[in-house]
Amino acid sequence: MTSPELQYVVVHGYRRAYRKVGSGPALLLIHGMACDSSTWDRVIGPLAEQFTVIAPDLLGHGDSDKPDGDYSIGGYANGMRDLLTVLGIDKVTIVGHSFGGGVAMQFAYQFPERTERVVLVSSGGLGPEVTPLIRMLTLPGAPLVLAAATARAWRPFVAAGLRGLASTGLGATRDLGEVARIYESFAEPRSRAAVRRLTSHVLDWRGQYVTMTDRTYLAQLMPVLVVWGRDDRVIPASHAVNASHASLTDVRVLDDSGHFPHKDHPQRFVELLTEFVAANPPAAYHRGRWRAMLRRGDQALLETVSDPSSPAVV
Repeated sequence: MTSPELQYVVVHGYRRAYRKVGSGPALLLIHGMACDSSTWDRVIGPLAEQFTVIAPDLLGHGDSDKPDGDYSIGGYANGMRDLLTVLGIDKVTIVGHSFGGGVAMQFAYQFPERTERVVLVSSGGLGPEVTPLIRMLTLPGAPLVLAAATARAWRPFVAAGLRGLASTGLGATRDLGEVARIYESFAEPRSRAAVRRLTSHVLDWRGQYVTMTDRTYLAQLMPVLVVWGRDDRVIPASHAVNASHASLTDVRVLDDSGHFPHKDHPQRFVELLTEFVAANPPAAYHRGRWRAMLRRGDQALLETVSDPSSPAVV
């Protein structure tokens, strides 16, 4: 299924590309690192039958501008707020994949009054482990290696090989089609620079050092759904277990799925998301409740995880 055509708006002097389609409650779909809004191709149409779907290309990605600017996770959250404001959308259910999951959590943390629900898909920010290929991007000399690895002479052959392996149907290679797209995007120097800047804000050669696990107790004030692929080789599915132990109790791990469960099982993903929205009224921000939860801090989380009635991973 083809995504709706890209639209463009200039915010703070930079062109932002986005897709907007449908009507009804607003869903904001945020893609992962080095991807773009087309990652949602298989689900954006069905979701648009019930929702207003906004799927941007993050700054530094896709058809959005790639300035020498702020690629921090907080900066991206601010960018999503500003885009929604320009589009006249006050509140959203925010859906984030991989790095986009970290942005979704940061958005909900910074702007709870504008967040109705949160959906995390194979999300960053729930533990340190991440594939060595991503950790390598933080090493000295990585830009030169990427430039050489994506040289025009062999780029088509490498990309075709990755796509060929993805087409075998083997679980170990299912995500290589997306890897091929990311690899091709690194041929553009500005894309490499943006991803390099992005990774420097959230991880180093040891893994992710920016996480939201110290603030997940705040999820008691907001509905949160976590979706993971059991065979994820980018961010391990064990992070879904981390989520279930950190008050994020609506956790779904899908069999026969890798790092892109919304692409591996689009129909099931749409069903899960639609059912989650229907079953959970929008969060209503109340400053007093937020203040009380912040004052209680980790104690609120301890009370939740010690409750034997807390749901387990499905």
